[in-house]
Amino acid sequence: MDFSQTAGPPPTPKPWYRQLYIQVLVAITLGILLGHFYPQFAASLKPLGDAFIKLVKMIIAPVIFLTVTTGIAGMTDMKKVGRVAGKAMIYFLTFSTLALIIGLIVANVVTPGAGMNIDPATLDTAAIQNYQTAAHETTITGFLMNIIPSTLVGAFAQGDILQVLFVAVLFGISLAMVGDRGKPVTEFLQMLTYPVFKLVAILMKAAPIGAFGAMAFTIGRYGIGSVANLAFLIICFYVTALLFIFIVLGAVARYNGFSIWKLIKYIKEELLLVLGTSSSEAALPSLLQKMERAGASRSVVGLVVPTGYSFNLDGTNIYMTMAALFIAQATNTDLTWGQQILLLLVAMLSSKGAAGITGAGFITLAATLSVVPTVPIAGMALILGIDRFMSECRALTNFIGNAVATLVVARWEGELDVAKMNAALNGTPQPLEEAEVPEAMPPAFKDNVLSSD
Repeated sequence: MDFSQTAGPPPTPKPWYRQLYIQVLVAITLGILLGHFYPQFAASLKPLGDAFIKLVKMIIAPVIFLTVTTGIAGMTDMKKVGRVAGKAMIYFLTFSTLALIIGLIVANVVTPGAGMNIDPATLDTAAIQNYQTAAHETTITGFLMNIIPSTLVGAFAQGDILQVLFVAVLFGISLAMVGDRGKPVTEFLQMLTYPVFKLVAILMKAAPIGAFGAMAFTIGRYGIGSVANLAFLIICFYVTALLFIFIVLGAVARYNGFSIWKLIKYIKEELLLVLGTSSSEAALPSLLQKMERAGASRSVVGLVVPTGYSFNLDGTNIYMTMAALFIAQATNTDLTWGQQILLLLVAMLSSKGAAGITGAGFITLAATLSVVPTVPIAGMALILGIDRFMSECRALTNFIGNAVATLVVARWEGELDVAKMNAALNGTPQPLEEAEVPEAMPPAFKDNVLSSD
């Protein structure tokens, strides 16, 4: 089933001012202006962004559970589940490592921290104590143990993506194994998916308000001028991320039969939402819909997208190596190539251990530097003020990387409808076939419940 299209002819295009991405773009612009001219008032609008992200996180657990469970329950070959997961992990490991290497190379070539001559002893580390504490509490063993929830419903209560995914995969496999006896449950979950995704569409109407509040707070709290002296690092990071997206991911996309430019255009609403809120989770439910509409099977989408949110952090990995070397350069800490490779290997592990934690990028950096003591962890105080401005780029790169991964793994598995993908990326998505809609679905419900902004 495809939850992104309704039966019958495509709906009439909405006026430009009713398009969600236009509204979010306007909201971001207004937030920047308000933050610049009225910083004190703008900083007080933080609850608007926080409230929207909480609304989205509220619905993420049921969306993932329903998508993954119904996708796996419809499989007749259980080996396929392991095969899809295995291919996804190979992809994640390959390109996450490549992102770390690219960040390492760029930081060595451009040397953004050279010439600052900072004495670590003079830095105020009070502000980074919480991040250091969180980093010390984050271990690979703890991360793996945390995937298993304390109770079956505990995963939904806490909203942990990997815990929900773990429960959904097991429940989907159990439904598939009981055969016809599990069919009523599967059909119920399929029917339940429709109102849940309609709720997603309703919540997305608040996206402009959330983006406005989050951007106003960022500019009002930190100010554009306050980061001028560290602007070179920000520029280097953004340029490196763009090169990774359009050269590395662009080549992967082209090899697999689609254009990275068209994919970015296709998910532009989600990207603007991520930009406004600095959180890729805000657009996760919508990405699940978009990827299925682009021809990837539900089973692949349900496994790859949520897993990628923890294991396919291309933007975070680029940030970690660049930020670590920036601190070393700024504090005149010489690193041999052996030490830099050690830094890279530790970052590969710590990026998985800190997955799913708020502020994961900064916490991951703290975890990495605490294991590699050559680079003074006190130097993190240098980039604390600009971390918020880099988080948008981290989230955007992670998000695009997961969209590419979904289509690539679907193609590897033979679960990608190429005609459907081309139609979606070219702006002419195919209408849902009548046969794909459950017969029990009332006609009016089929026509109206799935329409979204």
